[in-house]
Amino acid sequence: MTLSAPRWDMTNVYPSLESKEFKSAIKKYKSLLDEMEAFFKKANKADSKTDPKKLGKLLGESVDRFNTLFTLSSTLGSFIYSYVTTDSRNKDAMRALSEFEQMSVQMSILNTKFQAWVGKLGKAAVKKAAKTNASAKAHEFTLNESVDQSKYMMSEAEEVLAAELTLSGGNAFGKLQGTLTSQLSVDFELDGKTQKLPMPALINLRSHPDEPTRRRGYEAENIAWEAVKETLAACMNGVKGETLTLDKKRGREDAVHASIDFARMDRATLNAMLGAMKDSFPMFQKYFKHKAKLIGKEKLAWWDISAPMGKTDKVYSYEEARDFIVSNFNQFSPELGAFAQRAFDNNWIDAEQREGKRGGAFCMGVPAVKESRILSNFDGSFDQVSTLAHELGHAFHNECAYQANKTELQQSTPMTLAETASIMCETIVTEAVLKQVTDPQEELAVLEAQMNNATGVIVDIYSRYLFEKEVFERRAQSELSADDLNDIMERAQKATYGEGLDEKYLQKFMWTWKPHYYSSGFSFYNYPYAFGLLFATGLYAIYQKRGADFVPDYKNLLASTGENRAAELADRFGINIRTKKFWADSLAIIGKRVERYCEL
Repeated sequence: MTLSAPRWDMTNVYPSLESKEFKSAIKKYKSLLDEMEAFFKKANKADSKTDPKKLGKLLGESVDRFNTLFTLSSTLGSFIYSYVTTDSRNKDAMRALSEFEQMSVQMSILNTKFQAWVGKLGKAAVKKAAKTNASAKAHEFTLNESVDQSKYMMSEAEEVLAAELTLSGGNAFGKLQGTLTSQLSVDFELDGKTQKLPMPALINLRSHPDEPTRRRGYEAENIAWEAVKETLAACMNGVKGETLTLDKKRGREDAVHASIDFARMDRATLNAMLGAMKDSFPMFQKYFKHKAKLIGKEKLAWWDISAPMGKTDKVYSYEEARDFIVSNFNQFSPELGAFAQRAFDNNWIDAEQREGKRGGAFCMGVPAVKESRILSNFDGSFDQVSTLAHELGHAFHNECAYQANKTELQQSTPMTLAETASIMCETIVTEAVLKQVTDPQEELAVLEAQMNNATGVIVDIYSRYLFEKEVFERRAQSELSADDLNDIMERAQKATYGEGLDEKYLQKFMWTWKPHYYSSGFSFYNYPYAFGLLFATGLYAIYQKRGADFVPDYKNLLASTGENRAAELADRFGINIRTKKFWADSLAIIGKRVERYCEL
């Protein structure tokens, strides 16, 4: 059976990086930036005493210009990124990305100046002015958020310098980590022959049915990371060092402060969620111990965490995965099913595993054509089918915003809420399978996939949160060696996996290949995943009670995730996310799966 995993098609965006259409769009971007700069030199002379009607017009034109800029820049960025992420050796793409990032510094500076200006106006003046202009009124949430966040800004000169320096600092370190890990490959004997495996393929061996293969993959992975650990430690130190310096200058309380603001949540919500997650660890340890018993061990080693269970001889061709997803999406909503079919038919997905391609999976919007593109590393496993469903959920989230004619500023969704549709789609597929299976061994296999995912998003995510928190605290004092990072990671894993795993065989190098740690502009790229899983699990429970009537409200929620804070959006469904109860109730649903798993 051939998997026939495809590559994505970007030609309806621009024919190629060398095309006149792409070059013309780059010129247009530069022109719009210069026009915005000229406009803003006049606009920011207005203050809180300016006539509300005049101020409203200036605010309205500002957001309109920004929306035009963001539509073009997001489209250009996604187009270039489609080359960089699938072939890190493409020098033309790397050059195009560098040139684009240099230009985008001007955008970052303009955005900073705009936020500072709106901050000085204050909410009272913004409210009066917004009443006089439709565009300003439609973006009042964004404007008020700018007022709130403006107090965490350095001087204009310092913000401009920071935007320019990050290209050679945190951003450069993040690119180095991506390039190094995507080009790393290992000679590995698989199915009787030695082949060169890129790291994503080697990491995917964690779900191989043969334990000796999984263990050899784990050992080969660690040898590979050992060889590059110091370079990756330097990348980590560079990114976290820059973030700490800027956070201090901006008056942030700690490293978590900016992340919860970007997530549009508060510490009460974060603490309630983390508290419920920590309380659930004994439940997960029960699952680990039962799985260990099923495979004849006292405790699981790291390479056993993703070991398939039950009847797992099913290998999906890409076409089978497509049909399976579309069929199950149709059961939730014919509109969702038709959307997924459209994504498959139009080659929005790059699913082939190959050297030079980034590991993992993601979805990116292409606003100029109101479409999305999805990267995955498809290997025929149910886990990868689930991953495709997850990323299609992100794409559907984008689609709901496009259908509602939301602007780019109105679509600016925090990651906490950005995971809602993706995990909902994952849940739809998995729950549909559980309803269909009659063989207990098949049911065990599906429950294993569910539990493995929940383990990653609750237990492992908590360990990543602990890891990053300590890295920030210690990086404030001095640089950290690779061995320091290994030690922090192992202790974080012991704190979360606990007695469920064999402490001799954890994964101290987990920090090396996760790109989430290497973004200077987005720290704690971890707990929002847990938020997404538990929030979507709670919403799915509501869907099970309401049925088809739930879908219109759900679509409206997805279209609105850029226009309110998380707690206020949750209120629409009668959910209070600031209390531990909601999170505990969602975890209790996962607990029922653990009980069923142990029965099997």
